Amino acid sequence: MKKYYLLSLLILIFLTSFSQRKNSSNTLSFDENLYNSIEYRLVGPFRGGRAGTVAGVIGNRNLYYMGTAGGGVWKTEDAGNSWECISDGYFGGSIGAVAVSESDPNIIYVGEGEQTLRGNVSSGMGMWRSNDAGQTWNFIGLPKSEHISRIRIHPNNPDEVYVGVIGNLWKPNEERGLYKSIDGGKSWKKILYVSDKAGVGDIILDPNNSRIIYAATWQMKRNGYRMDSGGPDSKVFRSYDGGDSWEDISEFNGLPSFPWGIVGIAISPVNSKRIWMMIEADDGGLYRSDDGGNNWKKVNSNRALRQRAWYYTRVYADTQNEDKVYVLNVSYGVSTDGGNTFTLKNAPHGDHHDLWIDPNDNMRLAIADDGGAQVSNDGGNNWTTYFNQPTAQFYRVSTDNSFPYRIYGAQQDNSTIRIKHRSASSSIGERDWEPTAGGESAHLAPDPLNNDIVFGGTYKGYMMMKNHTTDQNRSVNVWPDNPAGSGAEVMKYRFNWNFPILFSPHNPKKLYAGSNFLHVSTNSGQSWETVS
Repeated sequence: MKKYYLLSLLILIFLTSFSQRKNSSNTLSFDENLYNSIEYRLVGPFRGGRAGTVAGVIGNRNLYYMGTAGGGVWKTEDAGNSWECISDGYFGGSIGAVAVSESDPNIIYVGEGEQTLRGNVSSGMGMWRSNDAGQTWNFIGLPKSEHISRIRIHPNNPDEVYVGVIGNLWKPNEERGLYKSIDGGKSWKKILYVSDKAGVGDIILDPNNSRIIYAATWQMKRNGYRMDSGGPDSKVFRSYDGGDSWEDISEFNGLPSFPWGIVGIAISPVNSKRIWMMIEADDGGLYRSDDGGNNWKKVNSNRALRQRAWYYTRVYADTQNEDKVYVLNVSYGVSTDGGNTFTLKNAPHGDHHDLWIDPNDNMRLAIADDGGAQVSNDGGNNWTTYFNQPTAQFYRVSTDNSFPYRIYGAQQDNSTIRIKHRSASSSIGERDWEPTAGGESAHLAPDPLNNDIVFGGTYKGYMMMKNHTTDQNRSVNVWPDNPAGSGAEVMKYRFNWNFPILFSPHNPKKLYAGSNFLHVSTNSGQSWETVS
């Protein structure tokens, strides 16, 4: 009998203990006062992230603005030597367009939602205006625009403004189109609309007659695995009356056959009869008109100017020389013979998205690219650095077990990096950074058993291992296949842009990777097992 009493007592003690543990786990708490003194500090890197828009100020050689993909709007007052964020506390980080009034440079318009429409893109919430050069901002509408491609301001009236709205990338929507305000953004009127499938990709006002406007509509859609650029609703329109009426010029003499994709437009300030269009089409390329847009001819089809059209396709007319034209792409092209030949150049980073040319001095330039914004005072021969604008986009961070521990991250449009969390010097700088495994889209997984071995992913399921002690790099792909250009139906495994990689917290020899299946390796990536 005593044994039964003893057994019952032990069971009761066990159940009570289990209940207490269960309740305590559900009511886990901590003293928030322990964390009140924590402050974030910038450890780097100080290199810029993607910028899609840039604007200078006429008459002030030191003043420029840029809009970034994730860091908001920034301002430099020393010609690009240092930058300051002026949008924090007002609106989000994804910026599609920035424009400064020529007649009153204190007035700035900003459109949210970047126009570099990658798969890893961020949307926005509409339009903002500043009347004091960016010290304060007011929301002025178009809250469902999501992505804004261009803002154009009347040269003599800062309250007359035109906004190109791309709209929601993922579905048809009626917010797409060209909008106009004549009261500084208090009210808006949609003045050009083709369909719920096509937004406005570019706008240009004739520099010599602002009632003449050209607008390019762009039929596009994105889904989880591809970009569809082009269709019957990609067209170009012309207005002679400030947007009250429009003429479709897409089938004018000399232009390519349909379908078109994205189109960029520019008008020479020296000669308004000279107009440029960069057109995405089977017979696309750079087209030029010398009679005000009535007749056209293709002057250049260089693939270096046309590749990955939906990400670039911007053209800019020089402000002093009607034969000089710029086309932006991975490199930017410069032609001085009317577009017949181009010299390819690069700003400090590459992947160029916007260009501002001073109307009074064509040697003064500002460019936006995948590394931020840079300034040139000698026509692009020399540029300021992008290592002075902490606007980098990082998907995630991880740490190792080293002392001092190191922080790991992959910077979009740049590279992977690991940074010491503390330095023996007075501050953390470039000497405390170093590249590591993988590429811009990587998850990074330091080996728990060896802090100098790092696994990092990159595009299409590729994975690399880096040994920092020996400086050895080794491919450790889950599946030895190159899926570039293949449809999903022929792929054995389908990997996301930034597929996950993780060491098990329970077994430091288990390295996991995720495609549409879960994979595991226990021998540093030399072989893999699919476990889901």
